Amino acid sequence: MSEDVSHYEYVLDNDFFISIDAPEIQKGKLRVALTVKKSMGVFVLNFHTEGFVVVPCDRCLDDMEIPVDIDDELKVKMGATFSDENDIVVVPEEDGYINVAWFIYEFIALSLPMKHVHAPGKCNKAMMGALSKHLRSSADDEDYMDDVEENDADPDVEREIDPRWKDLKKILDNN
Repeated sequence: MSEDVSHYEYVLDNDFFISIDAPEIQKGKLRVALTVKKSMGVFVLNFHTEGFVVVPCDRCLDDMEIPVDIDDELKVKMGATFSDENDIVVVPEEDGYINVAWFIYEFIALSLPMKHVHAPGKCNKAMMGALSKHLRSSADDEDYMDDVEENDADPDVEREIDPRWKDLKKILDNN
């Protein structure tokens, strides 16, 4: 049983994310170490990716860096037609190669948290002020954003319910 091993290294920068033309990540700086092992007709690709990506904050829309440090595996074998099922990618024998760019992008994107939000107090103050103005239920509620950040930090804190929702709930309770 013979086993062939090859090593590759890639540096991904903003140009990679522009060329891949995917919506979620537009910028970043990552290093990918790829090890390819061929064993019994199957190529096992092991990816180690580390660095950071830049995505917009969901709250203030300013760019924020998210660190990436992941390990992923992809199994590839030769076949008649391309297929991406059952955890094995089948590459047509006539092609004889696989472009791993999209797989690398997917590994990175799937490693990111669902919610992209700056640490409390780090969001753009001007945007948070505008957001606060539109989210307040009354003009005397000046400390709304401080309350939001405190409640985001501690999920056990119960938020005061907007009186408009209480009135709507009464309608539901009457039916």
